[in-house]
Amino acid sequence: MATPYLLYVTPEGEILEEPRVQALSFGDRPLKESDLIPLPDGVTLSMMPDRMAVGLKRSGVRYVVPQSRGWAVAALLPIGYTRTLLPAYEKVPDTEPLPFFGYSAVAGMNGKLYVAAVKTDEVRKWHPRAFNRQKLERLVHEKQEAYPQNRIIGQHAHCALDYSCPTASNLFFERWEMAIAVSPGCNARCVGCISKQEEEELISPQDRLTFIPTVDEIVEVALPHLEKAEDSIVSFGQGCEGEPLLQWPRISKAIKALRQKTDRGIININTNGSNPRWLQHLYDAGLDTIRVSTISGHPETYNAYYRPLGYTFDDVKESLRRASAAGLYSSINLLSFPGLIDREREVEALLELARDTNLRLIQLRNLNIDPEVFLPRMPDFKTMGKALGMKKLIQILKQELPDVEIGNFTRPVPRALPTTL
Repeated sequence: MATPYLLYVTPEGEILEEPRVQALSFGDRPLKESDLIPLPDGVTLSMMPDRMAVGLKRSGVRYVVPQSRGWAVAALLPIGYTRTLLPAYEKVPDTEPLPFFGYSAVAGMNGKLYVAAVKTDEVRKWHPRAFNRQKLERLVHEKQEAYPQNRIIGQHAHCALDYSCPTASNLFFERWEMAIAVSPGCNARCVGCISKQEEEELISPQDRLTFIPTVDEIVEVALPHLEKAEDSIVSFGQGCEGEPLLQWPRISKAIKALRQKTDRGIININTNGSNPRWLQHLYDAGLDTIRVSTISGHPETYNAYYRPLGYTFDDVKESLRRASAAGLYSSINLLSFPGLIDREREVEALLELARDTNLRLIQLRNLNIDPEVFLPRMPDFKTMGKALGMKKLIQILKQELPDVEIGNFTRPVPRALPTTL
């Protein structure tokens, strides 16, 4: 068995090795060969500014790379891969929080680079090479010329070109899952929100939507996509907006208008599931699939992260129950932070949530956040039991929930006939 060794990055961006120093993961856990896979296609290596690289000498002494030589390095995984361990580092005191990325532990072995991750979905539709920049720019220009007054197209042109958002880009490529952002407001204050932060020291990486589109704007963008696109999905609820349910009357009218004109494609919502009554209107209007965001099946952990305004975790569960009863293909967007979601209490709560709501799919999503911003805001891990590891979590989910898919992406699954729970 090879021993993974420490990597770090110089101020000039060069990745260097310390072959005599064993690589560690967050919490100074030594990395093993079995923890790692070769760097997947589409991965990005990232400097962790003001975080010194740390490892373990053969003598068992902890080693810190001096900051004059460089910083700790992490991998940012392509969609379709789930992080299993976070990188180890030593923080320079009184420094800024890390940008909102999903930092994964990396190491070297036999002159090659490896990352702590597992492949959890088919990545063809989400790989960077599927989004040719030159072609995207041309398609954006053409679409904006064709629909100069449609603000949704303007918003997602910005998201596609400036943030490389796949679902925004698919609006212009006219294929697969396409974004429609509708809501500038939100009824949660998520610790890791990527479009609006209330805390001064945290800077959102994206701009929040600033307008509410009309029903006509929504239909003008969505109808051609449903009618013509391959594996077409139109998705309300995107990273550049707040909570789409706050605009449920508008979404309901748009769904009805779309379904009067076509029965093709899938209409989906990505939501926090905060109001089952509002969602019931969307189910009745013809919504096909739903993805509800959560970090946990346990209300204490959920509340610590989402900090909900005017709703409870019981409301979220009721929304999912109603979705199943209405025949929707229901999933959760499980924000995954190794060392939290894989703890015994959290695994048990997640299994209970899936069984209670008849979930069809668990979408694993690497939580993009600085560990030292996140951890102090979470419940005491001592109350949650042992961390089983992300691989073990996935194994348990597959064993205990054989009818639930495990993946990363929304499926284009038509709505089934309603059932009785």
